Amino acid sequence: MSSRPTLAPMRWIPSLYFVQGMQFFVVMLIAGLMFKNMGVANDQIARWTGVLGLAWAFKPLWSPFLELARSKKLIVVAMQFTGAVGLGLMALALQLPMYFAASIAVLFLLAYASATHDIACDGLYMAALDSKQQAAYAGWQGAFFNASKFLTLGGLLVLAGHLEKSLGVFNAWSIIFAALALLLALLAAYNAYALPGTLNTEHADLTVSSVFATLKEVVADFLSKPGIWLAILFIVLFRFGEGQVQTIGPLFLIEARDKGGLGLSTEQVGGIYGTAGTAAFLVGSILGGYFTSWLSLKRAMPMLILAMAVPNAVFYYLSASLPTDLFHIGAAISVEMFGYGFGFVGMILYIMQAVAPGRYQTAHYALGSGVMQLGFIFSKTISGDIQLAMGYQSFFLWTIACGLPALLLMFFVKIPATASPATSS
Repeated sequence: MSSRPTLAPMRWIPSLYFVQGMQFFVVMLIAGLMFKNMGVANDQIARWTGVLGLAWAFKPLWSPFLELARSKKLIVVAMQFTGAVGLGLMALALQLPMYFAASIAVLFLLAYASATHDIACDGLYMAALDSKQQAAYAGWQGAFFNASKFLTLGGLLVLAGHLEKSLGVFNAWSIIFAALALLLALLAAYNAYALPGTLNTEHADLTVSSVFATLKEVVADFLSKPGIWLAILFIVLFRFGEGQVQTIGPLFLIEARDKGGLGLSTEQVGGIYGTAGTAAFLVGSILGGYFTSWLSLKRAMPMLILAMAVPNAVFYYLSASLPTDLFHIGAAISVEMFGYGFGFVGMILYIMQAVAPGRYQTAHYALGSGVMQLGFIFSKTISGDIQLAMGYQSFFLWTIACGLPALLLMFFVKIPATASPATSS
C-alpha cells in the first residue's frame, strides 16, 4: 500500500475511465473511418477491424492471470504508457508505403494493451472502493468513458476533416495520432501519481497452476449450465444485425454518392456522431434501463429486440432516399443511435440476470460478455463482403431480416421475470 494518502475518487476516476474509453474507441471506431478516407475497401476494413475486436472478446481468458501481479495500478499505468507508444507508432506507420499492414500491426498492439488495461482498470476500481462507493461513482465511471466518445467521434473527426483539406489524409491522421499519443502519455503520467496503489495482498498465495485450474473450473461450470447453448445462440443472434450495420453504416455516410453513399465529409460525420448521435445513445441507454426496470426483462425483451432493429431500418431509409440535407441526416442518425442505446440494454441485462447468476457470477458475466463480443466480431467481419456483394440498399434490408431469428428464439430461452439475487463469485 502506498504511504502517501489516497486521493479522493473524483481525482482519479475521470482520468482512468476517460483513458479506457479513448483507447477502445480509437481502435474500434476511428480506425475504420480513417481507412475509408484512405481508399481502403469496405470488406478489408470490416474484416480487419473485426479481428482487432477479438482482444475484448478473449480478455476473460487471461484476466485471472493478472491477479498474479502485485499491483493493479502497475498494470494500468504500464498499459497506458504502452498505448501512448502505440499511438505514436501509428503516426509513423501512416507515412510508410505499406501503411495498411503496418497500421494493422500497431492496432493489434493497441487492442490487446487496451483490453488488458480494461481488466486491471475495473479491478482497481473494485479494490479501491467499497460497495457503497462503487455504486455512488458508477455514473461518473460511465460518463467519462462516454466522454471519450465525444472526443474521438466528435472533436477528432472534425479536426481530421479540417486537416485533410490542407495537409492531405495521411498527414492529417499522423498529426491526430501524434496528438493522441501525447495526450495519453500525459494522462498516464497523471494516473501514475493519482491512482490508489491498492495491492492484491489477498491473493498473495496464487500460483499460475492454481489460477489455471480455477479458470478451467469456471469455464466448465459455465458450459454445464442448463440451456447454456441456446443462451449462447441467442446472445450471438441478438447482435447479428447490429454488428453489420454498426460497421458499414458510418462507411456508407462517407461513401461517394455515385457509389450509393451519402458523400459526407469526415468533418460532417464527426459533427453528427460526436454530438447529437452520442447524446441520443446516452438518452436511449438510460431510458432503456428504466423501461426494463419498470416492465421486467422478460416483458421488455420484445421491445428491446425491436429497438435493436431501428438502426438497420434507419440506414435502409437513408440508402433508399439518399437525402442531401444535413439536418435530415443528423435527425435520422439520432434516431438510429437512440434505438441502439435503448435496445442494447437488453443484452447486458440478459447476461447479467439469465447467464451470470451462480457460483462464479462475476467470471460468468465476463464469459457471457466475451461470447457477446465474439458474435459481434463475427457479424462485423463478414459485413464488408456481404455489402460489396449486395450494394448498400439491399444490404441494409438484409440486416433488418437478421433481427428476426433473435425475436423468434426469445420464446425458447429462459428470461427471468425478476433479477436474480446476487451470489458470491
